[in-house]
Amino acid sequence: MVSQAQKLSVFISTPLESEYIEKIRNVDRNRLEVICDPELWPPTRYIADHKGPEGFRRPSKLDERWKQHLAKADILFDFPPKSPDGTGGMDYAPDVKWVQTTSSGVGRLVKDLGFQDSELLVTTAGGVHSHALVEFVFMGMLIHVKRLSFLKEEQEKHHWERYCGEGLEDKTLAILGMGRVGRHIAKIGQAFDMRVIGTDIMYGVEDGAKLNLDMFYPLNRLHDMLREADAFVIIVPDTPETRNMIDKKAIAAFKDGVILINIGRGQVIDEEVMIEALRSGKIGSALLDVFQKEPLHKDSPLWDMPNVLVSPHSASTVTNENSKITDIFYHNLQCYLDGRISDMKNILDKKRMY
Repeated sequence: MVSQAQKLSVFISTPLESEYIEKIRNVDRNRLEVICDPELWPPTRYIADHKGPEGFRRPSKLDERWKQHLAKADILFDFPPKSPDGTGGMDYAPDVKWVQTTSSGVGRLVKDLGFQDSELLVTTAGGVHSHALVEFVFMGMLIHVKRLSFLKEEQEKHHWERYCGEGLEDKTLAILGMGRVGRHIAKIGQAFDMRVIGTDIMYGVEDGAKLNLDMFYPLNRLHDMLREADAFVIIVPDTPETRNMIDKKAIAAFKDGVILINIGRGQVIDEEVMIEALRSGKIGSALLDVFQKEPLHKDSPLWDMPNVLVSPHSASTVTNENSKITDIFYHNLQCYLDGRISDMKNILDKKRMY
């Protein structure tokens, strides 16, 4: 518990609207000093942009002030980006005990920064992006079954001729990853009267009902699950267990013409094999928000494939994102100040990386 005599420094290291900064200050003005220096932030390209333009670097004349804020910080709102000299922001934050991130899948970042075995407390934005991601998933399925590209082509030709489409009813939706987003996808899938099946390393067959599933498959039966899927959604982080999980054998198990949606991480699927399956029709269409290398290389064949929709890792970002992240941070700050660490939301298991 932090006493009234102590005052912790919170540094807002990435862009955040003033109304949310004021809310953070109001957690406890006696025990918190909230440092906010917008001149040091990158220019934002859209609402809830935490990174700024690719390759952004602060001018050297501002970098010293940046380092001073980091040196003073006990708590960080978001992991700080690199300095102009290429050093990591965390190199200048020796006293930081806790970082509240603005993303959910930060396990790989934490490992790459060298904090996997440290005492650093990391809390994520888990749950913030659920609605946006679920909407994105079902947009992708509906684009396919309702033949949006065909309709646009017909409209461009001013051609009127009745046609027959498909629906989601009675289709089998398979989900890899039954966390909050996966469970939400399953719930909406059932609202469309789909048959929903799924798998996850954290659960067992007995958990199917509470996960909104018609059937749960143990992970060692992943390929059996894939054989049943009319649509398949990937929503798992990049970990040693998930990397390249959807490999050549897994893709061979798909039904012909399956809808593939990846909102997890690009490293989960063998991208080259996926491209070949898209060319052959084994995968009927793909809605991809994540890729093995980001930004997606300009020469990638995925850009020009008619059965692929490329999203620049933005499916989770909507206008109310910062409001929801601030709500989590507000709650966690109250818990942290009172010494109720176990009541904090979204504590990252750094060993498991999620």
